[in-house]
Amino acid sequence: MDIRNFLFSNRSYTPIPIALSIIYFSNPSIPYFVYGMTLVLIGELIRINAVSYAGGITRTMNVGAPSLCTSGLYSRTRNPLYLGNMVIYLGIVLIAGGENVFLMGTVVFFYFTFQYIMIISLEEETLKKLFGDEYISYMNNVPRLFPRITPWVGGINVHKPSNLYKTLKTEKRTLQNILFIIGLVVIRSQL
Repeated sequence: MDIRNFLFSNRSYTPIPIALSIIYFSNPSIPYFVYGMTLVLIGELIRINAVSYAGGITRTMNVGAPSLCTSGLYSRTRNPLYLGNMVIYLGIVLIAGGENVFLMGTVVFFYFTFQYIMIISLEEETLKKLFGDEYISYMNNVPRLFPRITPWVGGINVHKPSNLYKTLKTEKRTLQNILFIIGLVVIRSQL
């Protein structure tokens, strides 16, 4: 089995060992907690913006898309959801604190960078087949993961964002997971 397919199919579960390590080694302190919550908020705002443009199709178990989204944050990075996840997890590392907070942050950064680069390469193969030259033009103008400063305006498919209620409904599971992990960090600190 191609590791990319494994990582894509299990992308909701592969962070569990990282999350358990963060919780186990946590020892929160106020300054780190505040910085971490700020990063979690930024990461979730990135995700909310991306989901508002791409919709619930981002929750699929199949590689592909019904249309190419190049609006919103998709005009700055081809994968704003993955970027948002990385920022959220780095925020959770700071919230958790502990002696090895910077080591844990480094591990989280490289782990997610590796995982998402693998998944993205699989997705790109499919999207090239589905959208051809349109996707290749998008690839040539918009970075894979880390965003460009100015939005790319060359996209053909202009998507309008969904309303906030619909977006939050789609994003409910991510919000629940964030609260669950932060709750476990707080509970762990009280033991």
